[in-house]
Amino acid sequence: MWRDADFRRLWASQTASQLGEHASLVVLPLFAVLTLHADAGQLGVLRAVGQAPILLLSLFVGAWVDRWRTRTVLVLTDAGRALILGGAAAAGLCGWLVLPALFPVAFAVGALSVFFDVAYQTSLVRLVRRDQLVRGNSALEGSRSAAQIGGPALGGALVSWLSAPVAVASSALFFALSFVSARRIRRSESLPERSGTPPRLWRRIRDGLRFVVKEPSLRTVCLASAAFQLSFSATMTGYLLFLPRELHLSGTVIGLALAATGPGALLGAMLAARLPQRIGYGPALISAAVLGDGVFLCVPALHASSAVTVPALLAINFVFGLGGQLVNVTLMAVRQAATPHDMQARAAATINLIGMGMTPLGSLLGGLLAQQWGLRTSLLATAAAMLASPVLIALSPLPRLGRTFPQSS
Repeated sequence: MWRDADFRRLWASQTASQLGEHASLVVLPLFAVLTLHADAGQLGVLRAVGQAPILLLSLFVGAWVDRWRTRTVLVLTDAGRALILGGAAAAGLCGWLVLPALFPVAFAVGALSVFFDVAYQTSLVRLVRRDQLVRGNSALEGSRSAAQIGGPALGGALVSWLSAPVAVASSALFFALSFVSARRIRRSESLPERSGTPPRLWRRIRDGLRFVVKEPSLRTVCLASAAFQLSFSATMTGYLLFLPRELHLSGTVIGLALAATGPGALLGAMLAARLPQRIGYGPALISAAVLGDGVFLCVPALHASSAVTVPALLAINFVFGLGGQLVNVTLMAVRQAATPHDMQARAAATINLIGMGMTPLGSLLGGLLAQQWGLRTSLLATAAAMLASPVLIALSPLPRLGRTFPQSS
């Protein structure tokens, strides 16, 4: 698989894109909190605005991408994100980058990221054989792990040491590099046949929804993802406030703490290529979900004066990354294997909508709870709610999966 030049180009494009995305996910909130003194409600709204395109656009994107070449989508979205963040960086250097200006930037980047994420998942299915999906996903998720190491650390350090505009410019540069790599993909994709008049957009969306709802494994993925994303997004809103205001950590330390997710996720991606085939997909999935989601319950117990606070944060983020990545790779392989070729983008978009569509609601909820209950109490409540996801998985047929995953009809 690694001998395939186009797969390597897809991997390089996705790696650079994920670096830009993870850097921007830290840069914009930290800039709002540390420089513009945004409160919990404003931070929740900012994060929700950036996540809203998932809820608004996913179904349309899936129906559209299924009928077009993914290389074109990757190239255009990378170019758009590079230009938007480059413009924001230039505005910041001129002293114009204020809190209200961050909202349209976050929304536009989020919208283009929806297109990119659906396209690169669909592109993998068109580039590799079905029996290579687990290894292909493991490689791509491993690159995302590397981005989780470098992105937050780089973003936090640049905000702390230099300025927010420079940090924003770094994300734009990564998207530009992703653009260059995506343009070099040469393989002609095998698109689904277009017989006669193409179905109307709403019919294609309806068919994608119906397929996911009727397929038991995909239905479980949707419900578990929705529960996780709602509670995790709420947790992260409180978390990004808890670290600087309760634990009094600098932007650099926060970036490094968040970056610890990356090594854990890298190990999780490596395990995902082998562990499910040894102990079964079901046991690997449920144990990783409980481990990764449950570890966040340790965060509210930390205090600023403790000498173990920073090492504990590093360990918590490492374990969360390990468990979360093992779950991500396993579920993605199950979803891709259980989905027909001509339904891949719509299935991915539907699952993104139902799962990731909960993130803006979670961000708003996290900000509201932090204002009403205080940071420590709200963080404990939202972290406990993350365990709803492994409970839903445990009640489904997924834990009974053996060493092979379902095949599409």
